[in-house]
Amino acid sequence: MRPLAVVAVSVALPVALVLRIQNALLYPPQWGFDAAFSWQYIESLRQAWHLPAPDAGWSAADPPLYYALVALLMRIADAPALAPWLNLLFGLGIAALAFRLVRRLAPADASRAWLAAGLVLYLPAHVHMSAMVNKEMLASFCTAAAIAWVADPARAREERRPARRRAIAAGVASGLSLLTKLSGLVTAVACGAAYAFDARKRRDALARGALCCALAAAIGGWFFARNRIEYGYFQPHGLSAHRLMFGMPPGERALADYLRFPLATFTDPQLLNPSLLRSVWGSTYASVWFDAHRYFLPTRSAAVSRLGEWTLVLALLPTAAFLAGMAAAARRLLRGDGDSDAPLLALVALTLAGFALFTWENPWFAVVKGTSLLGLCVPYAVYASESLCAWMRRDRTEATCIGVVLAALALCVVAGTLFHGVFVRTESPGLVWETPRISP
Repeated sequence: MRPLAVVAVSVALPVALVLRIQNALLYPPQWGFDAAFSWQYIESLRQAWHLPAPDAGWSAADPPLYYALVALLMRIADAPALAPWLNLLFGLGIAALAFRLVRRLAPADASRAWLAAGLVLYLPAHVHMSAMVNKEMLASFCTAAAIAWVADPARAREERRPARRRAIAAGVASGLSLLTKLSGLVTAVACGAAYAFDARKRRDALARGALCCALAAAIGGWFFARNRIEYGYFQPHGLSAHRLMFGMPPGERALADYLRFPLATFTDPQLLNPSLLRSVWGSTYASVWFDAHRYFLPTRSAAVSRLGEWTLVLALLPTAAFLAGMAAAARRLLRGDGDSDAPLLALVALTLAGFALFTWENPWFAVVKGTSLLGLCVPYAVYASESLCAWMRRDRTEATCIGVVLAALALCVVAGTLFHGVFVRTESPGLVWETPRISP
């Protein structure tokens, strides 16, 4: 690594760690996305150690792994304040898995591996979920583990026994992801797609893929089978426990909502902006790179709006690098060379398709959260780091410009995600979407 890269890593990693530690210490455990409902689920498990009915509460229909882990921690330590630290550790684990995979893909390029880890650690949605009591980070960590196992370049050349162990590890991780969140199903399918891609070269690849998917189904599928047997559905929809959402805007979706990317994404990054209400991908981009739901930052602040504008403009660089890296990976896949690209691209495609379907069936602004895409951290780190490193090697001036933009983006991310740091939120978390009633 070059001396300048060593200095950047020496500064960026401690800052990312301190940022997360302060948030874990100061962010109220009941403030996160659906945190109050998560605590209800956790408390019910802690007291009775029995799965609630899906309609017993807001989060009761969710798979139980995360809630059971926190309940077990509380039984052992009797300290609810420890719960956010679990997500902090899972988040660091995702960055470590991204680092390891890039190191395996490009063993001669240590700086790219550190950049990949940094891209994860300075992703605002990742920072937010590292402080919240929510299942998202555990599901994303399990997805990252499974996809890192399968995308490892050793997969396509290992002998029979190591290859079987790798398939088992990926199947277990996929199953744990499914036991945390329904989106874990996407992880298992992406892993299976990678083994199906291998079948053109190795006969036993399909058997390994079947083993991986069978393990995932056994470990994570029993919860959904139990729902089907006891309650008549695999995954409920429109439960009365969720009726609070039914009056949220916009209330319906049209195809045009998936085609618009309005200027308000940058100028007013909060999801109740009328233009963002009608833009799924604009809202998603804003919530990936900024606190568009206002769970960390003040809602009415010109300075916050300016910070959001700068953050989202600067974030176009790593976003473009991610897209360019995926395009290069797709070309490798079409040539038949993309052994490591097959699971990564499959995960991206399936996750985005599932997210689009979910937002179509649940047409409310509250469900459009960039945190729902954290399972894509590893593909994002792999492909964005590939493009950025390639661009920086073309020309010294270009490298300097990219370095300045990334440094400025990191500063904006720290300012926008450090709880009770540059900005202090005094009101309760979230956007007020209901029209206040005026008493007669």
